[in-house]
Amino acid sequence: MIVVTGSNGFIGSNLIKGLNEVGLRDIIAVDDHTDSTLKENIVHCEIQDYLGIDEFLLRVQQKKIDGRNLEAIFHQGACSNTMEWDAEYLYKNNFLYSKELLNLSKRSNTPLIYASSASVYGSGKVFEESIENEDPINLYAYSKFKFDQLIRQELITNNTQIVGLRYFNVYGPQEQHKGNMASVAFHLHNQLKESDEIKLFEGSDGYDDGEQRRDFIYVEDVVKVNLWFLKNKNISGIFNLGTGKSQTFNEIADAVIDWNKKGKVKYIKFPEKLTGAYQSFTEANISKLREAGYEEEFVDVKEGVKRYLDNLEGWPKNDRT
Repeated sequence: MIVVTGSNGFIGSNLIKGLNEVGLRDIIAVDDHTDSTLKENIVHCEIQDYLGIDEFLLRVQQKKIDGRNLEAIFHQGACSNTMEWDAEYLYKNNFLYSKELLNLSKRSNTPLIYASSASVYGSGKVFEESIENEDPINLYAYSKFKFDQLIRQELITNNTQIVGLRYFNVYGPQEQHKGNMASVAFHLHNQLKESDEIKLFEGSDGYDDGEQRRDFIYVEDVVKVNLWFLKNKNISGIFNLGTGKSQTFNEIADAVIDWNKKGKVKYIKFPEKLTGAYQSFTEANISKLREAGYEEEFVDVKEGVKRYLDNLEGWPKNDRT
């Protein structure tokens, strides 16, 4: 039995799809199943059971999950809104929830693979998994940082596999429900559907217009890495999960314009409210992941955006004229 929290969400639903593709269907899907807008993400996935978050946590606390021959816990469920400022809400959903799953992992000797975030690095320029490089600049990042800190202590004495994956800028299918938190590619594509213009920020932090850089990683690559750790249960630790190569917002815009075969970029004033709370540059140092043995190459923005928009608009891959 495999537990996937955040099962109806962006990465969680893609992960269940990936598990199905390798023949794994004995899955407990955990999420807010009252939200009908999210159910379409897993409607074609094969699972064994699905539970609401409160019901699942109650069963965990009552130790009713422990004896179900658990193979792994993929913890993708939490508040993913980087602009959330309710500290109590973040503490409950991003820290306490994760602690319950850590306790379940320890009691049942079950691997725990969980979603951390590159946001823990804040405005720093060194994106390497070490505390001196970490400086969370908002409450969301702090909630992720605190759980990573707990895991670092656990890794000293815990023999059960625990893997934290610091996701960088993930994009791809099944993120349509995320609103403002959806990827740049998603928003730019929708802008072009409504007009012939894509809006990007003017230059900031020493970067020219649209030249701010992020490490954009396609969701299929995120799933592949999660599944790789499932196969390699002897490896634990906190790992960056990006491509290792930053690309500009202009490159995302160019890929979207190329797919749509129309459009131009308009640069807009950088919002004052984001000053000091915006990452103008991210680039994952993936040396630790490579040293652990992961060898597959990652999809770049040009190819990733094409695959994404083909999927989003229902085009057969490599068959659009």
